Amino acid sequence: MSQPGTQPRSTTIPFVSGAGADGSHFAEFCAHPAKFLMRAHAECGELAEFDQGGILTVLMVGPEAQEAVFRAPDEQLSASLAYQYMVPIFGQGVQYGAPTAIERQQLRMHSQGLRAERMTFYAPIIAQEAAEWIRSWGESGEMDFYEGFADLTIKTSTHCLLGPEFRYSLTEEFAKAYHDLGAAVDASGTVDHTAQKAAYARRDEARGRLGDLIKSRITLRRAGKEEHDDLLAVYMNSTYTDGTHLTDDQIAGMVVWFMFAGHHTSANTAAWTLVELARHPEYCREIVQEIDGLYEDDPELGFRTLRKMPLMEGFIREILRARPPLNALSRRVVQDFHYKNHVIEAGKNIMLAPYVSHRLPEYYPDPERFDPHRPDQQNPFAYIPFGGGSRKCVGNAFAILQVKRIFCELLRHYEFELAGPADTYVEIMPSLILRPSDPCVLRYRRRQAA
Repeated sequence: MSQPGTQPRSTTIPFVSGAGADGSHFAEFCAHPAKFLMRAHAECGELAEFDQGGILTVLMVGPEAQEAVFRAPDEQLSASLAYQYMVPIFGQGVQYGAPTAIERQQLRMHSQGLRAERMTFYAPIIAQEAAEWIRSWGESGEMDFYEGFADLTIKTSTHCLLGPEFRYSLTEEFAKAYHDLGAAVDASGTVDHTAQKAAYARRDEARGRLGDLIKSRITLRRAGKEEHDDLLAVYMNSTYTDGTHLTDDQIAGMVVWFMFAGHHTSANTAAWTLVELARHPEYCREIVQEIDGLYEDDPELGFRTLRKMPLMEGFIREILRARPPLNALSRRVVQDFHYKNHVIEAGKNIMLAPYVSHRLPEYYPDPERFDPHRPDQQNPFAYIPFGGGSRKCVGNAFAILQVKRIFCELLRHYEFELAGPADTYVEIMPSLILRPSDPCVLRYRRRQAA
């Protein structure tokens, strides 16, 4: 690990105040990345430099800066070098643990499993899982919905993307392994993900278990003669441009990669959606009316019907603006990067922060107000919950489909309210993922027949 202050500071980019005795801002960044990045922007403006535990990092905020970063080639701004802390989770030979040319081919394999015709197949599966979840709820009760959505989205994602036989072979061990992977994606890992740390030891053990579980399922599929129409089949049948197939280790890594990313995005977005629906009953009533109307026109609520939900879509869009799951989109500068009259030297990191960018009042008036009726942003680089450019998250459409279909099922049958004072449902970041406070308890009550 490099030592603080070993790289030259940029002469024209303001340096964030409040560094510790070692000259680093790492302790403050680790405590709550989103809050630190908000402070850095408020103090320094569009560009702010800080010391991330020995890695000089330049925060760039706003659509113009974000577009410049997203349009830069990988040979100049490397995502892979910035995200090496994800390699123990996804595995060698997959995404950030693979050469860029291989990763791009793997992204195309993901895309094959997320085409519109496959999404049509996924919608009823998500509905089935949500219906099974609420079947035992009874007339009323309380629940930690963050944990509930985390469990549900593991099941929906697995059922849709890896098939029913995989889904129904799930054990508590599978869910626990994903929990241990998520707990290890903390701010300190961005500097040293190889540290001797209990969370990282659990991460490595969990990744080994997941790999074994997935590879055992691959072996069973190869031994059988059934045809499957899911993402696992896509991985098993796909070839690279040289004609070779993915290895079993790579297939396992692809599964973990997609499931990990989609699970956390969907679970966090669903939890925040329920909190804000309960906090804003006036908006909830509008969405319930929209959902009831859709059921009247299409009792099955197929994929095409789900695309006709402007109120629900606006609500989710506002959730992702105000509560974006990921708040540190990073690149390592490989070749000096020029932006306006600034030069960001090779060896430094560049960081984009959706949480900060989504609060720029010139693009989002009164940004702290939750408003699902905000108009769509005309500048695509002003709204970046899933990143942007060629590296925009390939699973964003599936994540939104999950949330929409889950809430159609929930709001069709139940009403929800906060179990505690509204101001106790706050943002916390025990990892790099922004989530609601722990526990996230809400009350539910069965809707009365009209």
